[in-house]
Amino acid sequence: MKRLRRYVDRIKPHFQEGGKFEKLHSTFDAFETFLFVPDHVTEKGAHVRDIMDMKRTMIIVVLATLPALLVGCWNTGYQHFLAVGETYGETVNMWDAFWYGFLRVFPIIVVSYVVGLGIEFGFAQWRGHEVNEGFLVTGILIPLVMPVDVPLWMVALATAFAVVIGKEVFGGTGMNILNPALTARVFLFFAYPARMSGDKVWIGGLLDGAGTVDAFSGATVLGQAAAGMENFSNGLGLEYGPMQMFLGNIPGSIGETSTLAILLGALLLIYTGVGSWKIILAVFAGGAAMAGLLNLVGSDTNQLFNIPFWQHLMLGGFAFGAVFMATDPVSAAQTEKGKWIYGFLIGILAILIRVLNPAYPEGVMLAILFMNVFAPLIDHYVIRANIRSRLRRWEMRAQ
Repeated sequence: MKRLRRYVDRIKPHFQEGGKFEKLHSTFDAFETFLFVPDHVTEKGAHVRDIMDMKRTMIIVVLATLPALLVGCWNTGYQHFLAVGETYGETVNMWDAFWYGFLRVFPIIVVSYVVGLGIEFGFAQWRGHEVNEGFLVTGILIPLVMPVDVPLWMVALATAFAVVIGKEVFGGTGMNILNPALTARVFLFFAYPARMSGDKVWIGGLLDGAGTVDAFSGATVLGQAAAGMENFSNGLGLEYGPMQMFLGNIPGSIGETSTLAILLGALLLIYTGVGSWKIILAVFAGGAAMAGLLNLVGSDTNQLFNIPFWQHLMLGGFAFGAVFMATDPVSAAQTEKGKWIYGFLIGILAILIRVLNPAYPEGVMLAILFMNVFAPLIDHYVIRANIRSRLRRWEMRAQ
């Protein structure tokens, strides 16, 4: 590292004011601060010093997604080999499944980062400011909310839309009102619905480009429930029980199937203080309350009414959205009481959309984006209520 530090210091003058690569200062600064702790100092004004900077915070979130990513790679291979008739544990082992899944997932991650960071660097150079760190997280979240069979050109298009329309037009990291990763997901869902919600997009096809296995229907558990199926199965005689839903060996988006892996990431976010435990708990509480209420109402025509409330919390992208999307510090509510309200309403809306609209059984994405828009309004009324409460206390003391 010392040799690398000396090399960086030697070439640094070329990228500073007056150097021959002055226009690439933002790009050089991004790589330098990624490798080493920034040497920037505060020259005036009040300030608080901390060992954590934005890049380190973002890296913690990336680390928190690793359990979901690793399980997602394994599950991708697991679902594929089940589809082609291989016997897991006999002809196929865990490493075979993981390696197959890794080869399918890794290109999606590469495309997400190359396109997203390329646009970020371009905007930084154009505006003449530092490269923002926010895409370190967005770049990994976008692949995790995608089906494994999504074409790479769609990933590139959705990433570009999320970065440009979802973030840069608002001023970049810290200024966006919508979660960029969910913006990419919602763009693909409405632009190419057959590719994002069809019956056969959840199982990885053959690596030689032959596409998804034609003889296997890979509909998700939510898709089967919306179709009125009381017993959820993979079409090969294997039914999905609560344990499968919790561990994650069911069809679904790459990083959203394993509730266990997602909860491990949540523990890291909460322990480090990066993620708000209040928002996470409030989302689960709101979802459980609404699902429990719909269980009491019941329905003879809509099987989603009758799924136990605790299973709703493990299905689809609910847990992933609660932990990694709803807690986005930029687009979420900022006040302490507002976080409870914001998270609880996300949980309610997610289950409400999921159950009452069988054509769209996954409501977490729209619920979070909807509440992203209303988060500033929630904070406004929480602050106004706090001001009124303090004024009343002051008036009582004055009397």
